Formats: sequence, structure tokens, C-alpha cells
Amino acid sequence: MALDAGFLAALAAELKETAMGARIEKVYQPERDTVVLQMRTFAGGKRLLINAGSANPRVGFTAITLENPQNPPQFCVLLRKHLSGAKLTDVRQPGFERVLVTEWETRDEMGFLCKRLLIAEIMGKYSNLIFTDGEEKILAVLRPVDFTTSTKRQVLPGMRYEMPPPQEKRNPLLVERSDFITMYEKSDRLVDKWLTASFLGISATVAREISYLATGKSDALLCDADLDRLYTVFEQVFSAVKKENFAPSMVYDENGKPVEYAFLPLTHYGESKPFVSPSALLDEWFGKRDREARVKQRAADVLHIVNNALTRVLHKLELQRGELARCEEGESFRRAGDLIVANCYRLEKGMRKVLLTDYEDMREDGSFGEVEIELDPRLPPTANAQRFYKKYNKSKNAKVELTRQIEIGERELAYLESVKSALHTAETPTDLAEIREELARSGYASRGKMLPNAQKRSVTPAFAEYRTSGGYRVLCGKNNLQNEYITHKLASKNDYWFHAKNMPGSHVVMLLEGKEEPPAADFTEAASIAALFSAAEGAPMTEVDYTTVRQLKKSPGGKPGFVIYHTNWSAIVSPDKEKIHALRVK
Repeated sequence: MALDAGFLAALAAELKETAMGARIEKVYQPERDTVVLQMRTFAGGKRLLINAGSANPRVGFTAITLENPQNPPQFCVLLRKHLSGAKLTDVRQPGFERVLVTEWETRDEMGFLCKRLLIAEIMGKYSNLIFTDGEEKILAVLRPVDFTTSTKRQVLPGMRYEMPPPQEKRNPLLVERSDFITMYEKSDRLVDKWLTASFLGISATVAREISYLATGKSDALLCDADLDRLYTVFEQVFSAVKKENFAPSMVYDENGKPVEYAFLPLTHYGESKPFVSPSALLDEWFGKRDREARVKQRAADVLHIVNNALTRVLHKLELQRGELARCEEGESFRRAGDLIVANCYRLEKGMRKVLLTDYEDMREDGSFGEVEIELDPRLPPTANAQRFYKKYNKSKNAKVELTRQIEIGERELAYLESVKSALHTAETPTDLAEIREELARSGYASRGKMLPNAQKRSVTPAFAEYRTSGGYRVLCGKNNLQNEYITHKLASKNDYWFHAKNMPGSHVVMLLEGKEEPPAADFTEAASIAALFSAAEGAPMTEVDYTTVRQLKKSPGGKPGFVIYHTNWSAIVSPDKEKIHALRVK
């Protein structure tokens, strides 16, 4: 769903409560449409994220760490010039629009106090971020809008900022009872459709909630609704908005996937999860979506190569398994050769077919079966027998070689599946660069093709680190290079290693570092991390193998990150994403 004006009002209230008087320490622009303001508030450091992209626009504090480019974009450079050290003095939402204005006190080039405005327009594909001076003269804009883009409103540096064109809708915060009665129409129109069409900033989800609270049905008709009850609910909802009394909540489906959110409890879904702040809710809603979108965009070339390789290996395995099934006919060739040798005295050169008794095939009535054998009339009987023996030996040798090739193909398939799983868990451009490097080393593409204009990478793989409730360090690899590094370079022989059973996933190592045997709770937490970062992500129960590092061996000539072990324990865990996220070392 889109972020509506009510939820933006909740975010504005959070900013005023938490960050008023805060100063900007640093400005980042990790993505083309995303700006992050590192702020020092009275409650400590906070990161204010403003996303003005068309896919997931929003404003709010974030705990998600984003990787920044080596060379900041020009818009980021200008914000750093004007806003470094600036103090937040005001936050407002004009006219219940999806526009958030933050006002900053800073100093100009001459050292005099001045005012600057950072205006976030959260309007779907028309979202934008505009930076102006105190007189609302535009100094910079994230996405310039000229006459070729819009004839109604242009947003360009040097112009004076204007609000988006007004809609033919009423501000719900200013609607009185008499206005509501005048606007009401007793018809077959749905209540939620009438609300979204008549009033500013109301999302379809909130409109359905108002309909449900007023009528008991989220899809009630206007003609079936009681006008007094409908206005009472409407007034209660937006009176809470005016009083900044918000209760952000989110609804999940049966698989634990978020489906809707709003600034009030969504009772028409039956049950919704409350959040302590709207920013925390947006982190939950957009965190995984943003990461998957970034990975999909940046890893398109890697995913294309991996998918092509998977298709090739699967097709090859299908052909090899078909040939292996045909090799089972080899035994019939041997039997044909034996029968020809046993009945050689009855056969003559020039015969095309012969019906011979098979004494190995005794039936229930005591008789023996008969086998019809096709012969080459150009060959004598002994040569025909040799011809069948050669076919038998050929199928026997093919069976051995095909079995070996299928094993190799299945290992390659498992490796490619692990790379695809690593793409799913990749969080930063560095993770993707390591996967590209891994594929280049494994020969799936040339290094120059896989690493075009690559940024300089750290020699040490950037694995994730967690700290259990008992204080034990837990390392988690997000790709095969990281898996190999933490398992074979960092871990000692007595440390514990975890991996989801029989599926692609991260290597997880719990370091003892001279401490005693970890408690059971720490083992469960480490196993939960391994389950979460595997192909079983989202499953309610996952089996995880764990053993000491001394039990692991690298397979000779194996791909990166692949190990062999024969002694292990198993645990069945139910990963709690929120708890695991809280264990991560920032």
C-alpha cells in the first residue's frame, strides 16, 4: 500500500518529539533516490532516511545500514555544504498533503544564521526531494521537473517552490459535521470508495477500517450505513490525528509476510501487530523489500549467468539420466550373447531372426520362456554373439561414467543453488562484488565481464556478526567466499559450526574464544541464524546440523564454501526474525 497523509502525520509527530533541536552530523546518498541524514539528538544518534523513489517512497528513522558509494552524487555534495551542522527547528505537514517540510537553522557562506528547507513529497511515482532557502527559492532538486515532464508545475533550481496542484477533495481535519452531512450521498456506492474519493490523504486501508468500525463490514454500501455512526467514527479517527495520538500497526498473512499497515489498529483484518513507532514499522515493511529490489537491480548480470548455468546443468542431467535408464538394457544384450553361444550349433550365417529357449526364465508350469533375437545376416553366429557382448560392455562402461557425470552435475547444481541463495541474502554492493569474484574464479564468466568498473574491494570478506544472549560471537557468511573464510580461516578447531540440513545456506560459526561450553540457549540462537539465512527462510520449523569445526573437511577440488562432515548433531528450530535482528552487531 502507499504511505498516506495520516501515516505521514504520525512520522511528523515522531520527528518533532524525537529530533527537534537535533543537529546533522553527516549526509549520505546511498541510492539515487535515497538520502540519509545522520543526526545527533538528545536521545543519541539517529539516521533519518528520505526515499523519494517511485517504488518505495517514505520518510522516517531507520536502523538499517546502507552502503554508500565512494563518490557522492552532486545532490549529496550540495546538502553536505549547506546542512552539515544544521539544527532542526520545525517539522510540518501543509494541508494534510503527503508533503513533509523540515526546517533547518544553519549558517551561510558569510557565517550569518539562515534558514533552509528540505521538502519531501511522498506521492508515489511523483515523489521528490526539494532543497530550498528560507524564502522557498529552490536550490537543488533530486528529480527536476521541467515543461517536458509536466505542464502543471515545474520544479527546477532557481524557481520558487509551489505546493503540488490541489485536488478536488476536502481536508478531513477541517471537515465539520454539517460539511460531512452535505457531502454524504445515500447510494449503492461503497463507503470506502466514497471516503477516498471525497477526502484528502485517506488510503484505501484506512477507509475500509472506518467503514468496518461504523457498519461492521469493510465493504458496506452508503445506503446501508448510519450517517451519525459513520461521522462519529470519522471524527474519532481524525481527531486522534489532530491530537497526534497514533497507534501504528501492521497486518501479516499466514506465512508471516506483511500485507497492510496504517497509523491506527486494523481491526477489520481480525488481528494487527502494534509498533512502538511509525519508523520502526516502515523498517519492517520496507527493509526486506528495499534490499531485494537493490539486489535484483544490481545483480541482474549475476542472476542471468547463474540462471543460464542452472538451465544448462538441469538439461544435461535430464539427458544423462535418460541415457542411464537406457543402460539398463545392457543385461538383455548379455543374455542374447549367451543364448547365441549356447545355441551356436543351431544357427547359420544369413539368418535374420531366431527364436531361442531361455533356460533362465522358468515359468510356473515348468516350461521355459522364449526370446526372439535379431541377427546380422552378414555375420556368422559367433560374430553376432560378440556384437551383443560389445553392446553389453559399452552399456556397462557408460553406466559407470554416466553415474560419475551425474554426481558431478548434482554437485554443480548444488553449488549454483548456493550462489542463488547467496544472491537472496546479499545486503550490500560488497556482498554482490564477492559473488561476482567467486563466479569469476569458478570459471562461469571471465573476470573482466563479471567485474566491470568494480569498486575496490576489501581483502577481508564482509561477513555478518552476531552476539548471543550469553555473550558468544557468532559469524555468518552471506556467500561462499565468506563461508569459506569464516569456517577455514577464522574459526578454531573447537568452535561450533552450523548449517541448515540438506539445503543451500550460510555457514554459521559460534566462536568459543577460550570460554566454557555455551548454554543451550546460545546453541539455539546460533542454529536459528543458520536457519534464517538458508533456503528454508520463512519455514516454521527448520532442521539444522551442527558440529565442531575439527569435524569439517574441504572436498578435494570442491567449489568454495563446500565441506564434508560425518559426525554431527541436529536441532530443529523456529527462527524469530526480530530476535535475531536484535542480536546483530551493528
